Amino acid sequence: MIRVLLADDEDLIRVAVAALLGLEPDLDVVAQAADGPSAVTATLAHRPDVAVVDLEMPGLDGIAVAAELARVRPECAVVVLTGHGRPGHLRQALTAGARGFVPKGSPGGALADVIRRVHAGGRYVDPSLAADALTLPACPLTPRELETLRLAEFGAPVAVIARRVHLSTGTVRNHLSAAVQKLGAVDRAEAVRTAQDNGWL
Repeated sequence: MIRVLLADDEDLIRVAVAALLGLEPDLDVVAQAADGPSAVTATLAHRPDVAVVDLEMPGLDGIAVAAELARVRPECAVVVLTGHGRPGHLRQALTAGARGFVPKGSPGGALADVIRRVHAGGRYVDPSLAADALTLPACPLTPRELETLRLAEFGAPVAVIARRVHLSTGTVRNHLSAAVQKLGAVDRAEAVRTAQDNGWL
């Protein structure tokens, strides 16, 4: 039997997926979690072979859960399930250690097959997302521009960002301005969204 953990903050989806997987003769859903931290705790407690985690969850998202499980329980393969995956998310998930990336709109038996594949040591990426990821442009931002944009993501004032990165406020403004311009954005918030969608942040 392949032991499976399911983590999704939407109860209806989590229960429905658990019921579907329960029909498979070789899969056993041993634990469920409604947020990222609970998923990590439940994985340590129940020791599943595969953790199926939603991309967007409170506390820790699916990518952060994949990264944490790669650190604390690397033998547990992680499959990220997403309602609206973007190519950038795919890249981040694989970098974090996920072995599978599956849209929620996939056919019913597809998830069970992916679980079997990653448990056997393989990988699975939705083909359309993989094709989109291959055509993503390279990040046009310098490491410093990315660093300042990452801090601006949470609305930090320029003075706070400057202190954190040990630069003058003028230099931080220049980096943020360059990032906005290079990404063709109208402001910092749009630049952050563009960088996130492309998996650069």
